[in-house]
Amino acid sequence: MPGAAPAAEPTPTRIDRAVPRADPRSGHDARPPGSTHAIPAPVRPAAAARRTVSSSGRPVPQVGAAAPVRGGQTERPATGTEPAGSMRVRRRRRAVVLTLVLVLVLLLAWPVGLVMWANGRLHHVSALSAAAATPGTTYLLAGSDQRPADMQDGTAGARSDTILLLHVPTSGPTALISIPRDSYVPIPGHGSNKINAAYSWGGPKLLVATVEKLTGMKVDHYVEVGFGGIETVVNAVGGVHLCSDLNVNDQLSGLVWTPGCRTVDGTTALAFSRMRYSDPTGDVGRTARQRQVISAITKVAASPAVLLAPGKQVALVRAGTDSLTVDDATGVLDLGRLALDFRAATGPKGITGTPPIKNLDYRPGNVGATVQLDPAATPTFFAQIRDGKLPAGTVGGTPK
Repeated sequence: MPGAAPAAEPTPTRIDRAVPRADPRSGHDARPPGSTHAIPAPVRPAAAARRTVSSSGRPVPQVGAAAPVRGGQTERPATGTEPAGSMRVRRRRRAVVLTLVLVLVLLLAWPVGLVMWANGRLHHVSALSAAAATPGTTYLLAGSDQRPADMQDGTAGARSDTILLLHVPTSGPTALISIPRDSYVPIPGHGSNKINAAYSWGGPKLLVATVEKLTGMKVDHYVEVGFGGIETVVNAVGGVHLCSDLNVNDQLSGLVWTPGCRTVDGTTALAFSRMRYSDPTGDVGRTARQRQVISAITKVAASPAVLLAPGKQVALVRAGTDSLTVDDATGVLDLGRLALDFRAATGPKGITGTPPIKNLDYRPGNVGATVQLDPAATPTFFAQIRDGKLPAGTVGGTPK
């Protein structure tokens, strides 16, 4: 119609059919003649990765390239998100963890193995009696020595020159009592004599029975130390610190000493324990030095210098077990408790000393000079030790 707007051109309808495209190999256009529709150029897949070829002839994916598909899942591309350095870190962490586990196992296994080894090296002897039990725990420590015949009392051979009674009451202070070796006491089956003669006549069993008769306390553990062992044990721990105010050059014991304190080796510590003839207090002074030597050994043995040094631990166990003899029921753990109780007794809350002494030069006849314990005070003294009734401090000593 005149004046009417031209009709809108109809919108072409999309036909879902394959559109012929040019053949890239021939270069011919596959469109029908007269077609004006542009045929899009072939599109390369966006995820297709450009590849280079390595020297071995294998394709090498480039950064940002699509990862190959395996099993229907796309692998994580090697884009540098987990470098080789992180793998080294993980390996180092695993090595550290394994090392810590190994150290922990060794720390737990070492003391167990050391105890088992030490237990197997202990020498045992039948020493305990069938006496009725008494309250607390009582240890008898004896220092044995070989000596020539004593012309005065007719005994020879092994003697118990050190006799220490360590008692832990059910309540009250722990006590360490030195019984002078020349104490004149009843010996079962042999009348009265010096107490160290009991060991020579009947060994540990008779010595235990004699001490039980004297003290009224059942001996629960017997520990015997050879005098030669003192020397090796002291050397194993690297020496001990000892003090004395004496000025001594004793030919019999070999001790040469000037007043003061010093760290000494095993030879000097042994002489320090044995010397008595150059001491104005005689056997009483010697028992005090013996307690000092044993206390010094236990102190060093419990120090970090030994506890953190496996080599010293082995040397100490070897030296100690070579010189120790214990009753049939005593083991290494009992010896460990003994050491702790010994330290408690020699500490500020413990009791150390001797029984009450009446006479240091008592001569009953046929046995030479002996030490006479106070017959009135001694039974009460040991009953108070047994029951933990004595206050902490030093007891006994030379008569007033």
